[in-house]
Amino acid sequence: MPFHNQTILPAVRKVKDLEKLLPTSFTYIVLLDSHIGQLKSLVDLGKTHGKKLLLHVDLVEGLKNDEYAAEFVCQSIRPAGLISTRSGVIAKAKQNGLLAIQRLFLLDSGALEKSYSLLERTKPDVIEVLPGVIPQLITEVRERTGIPIFAGGLIRTRDDVENALKAGASAVTTSHRELWRK
Repeated sequence: MPFHNQTILPAVRKVKDLEKLLPTSFTYIVLLDSHIGQLKSLVDLGKTHGKKLLLHVDLVEGLKNDEYAAEFVCQSIRPAGLISTRSGVIAKAKQNGLLAIQRLFLLDSGALEKSYSLLERTKPDVIEVLPGVIPQLITEVRERTGIPIFAGGLIRTRDDVENALKAGASAVTTSHRELWRK
């Protein structure tokens, strides 16, 4: 099942890319690599164009990725959601009514098992699995947790997108501009 009728979530690193997406039909956009001074204006710009920004708070320059920073972002910036590897950030997003997206790096079997323990505690709204090009792990994480999955990282082709979706991902996050075209 797609994430709010969207199977591709463009992940932008530059303001120019965000501006190019404003007239498109995409509703949800992932904001990577930003600066604390830009956050409010970028989120507000998105909102004026009907866009819902999912902010990867671990990648915001000038912002510590802890619970206090997450509380500030939730209350003052108000994006649609927060993406983080940190459980405290996920908890703050949930407490403040924002979409909480737990990012997991699937490095090896040990990391995967630790991730399952973390997910039991944080209970995020969505899990972003990286790399997103391992269909059998997307299926396993989805079946074991029952939580919707975003597949991200190393998604380069339409086949990568289709394989992730067939494996059970609700959507794919990608910074490859070619994949943003419908």
